[in-house]
Amino acid sequence: MESININISVEKHSHENELTEQDRLLLAAARISTERAYAPYSKFKVGAAVLLANGDVIQGNNQENAAYPSGLCAERVALFYASSLFPNMEIEAMAITAHSEDVSIDYPVAPCGSCRQVMTEYESKQKKDIRVILQGEKGDIYIIKCVRDLLPLAFTQEDLCL
Repeated sequence: MESININISVEKHSHENELTEQDRLLLAAARISTERAYAPYSKFKVGAAVLLANGDVIQGNNQENAAYPSGLCAERVALFYASSLFPNMEIEAMAITAHSEDVSIDYPVAPCGSCRQVMTEYESKQKKDIRVILQGEKGDIYIIKCVRDLLPLAFTQEDLCL
């Protein structure tokens, strides 16, 4: 047996003023998007903002449903919306943040497994890295250079053996 280690590098910033102006604006767009989330059950409002190569920023937020599996996460809402408006436009970066009515979120909020898989699909499709910026309501900010670092053993189109 052989053991392997899979490591990722994460930029950790303790304050928004350490970010580029573009990253600060993208994170602010994600934060604004949390205000429009529909989360009456969890009270956990997630916002995502996608920066496209043409400079447009597309926002998304979580949309819950009484039949829980019928809801959709902010990341997928933003990606699907961006793709429907600009189907061939490359995605440069995505910012994700969250707000809760019940607790203070002072840690970077990471995407769920389903969102990581969808994010991987877009990165694979465009054959170019998508930077990911994560933050809670406050506290540290993480920047990950590419989606595949969030899902290192991802299932991609190459695995379909087409």
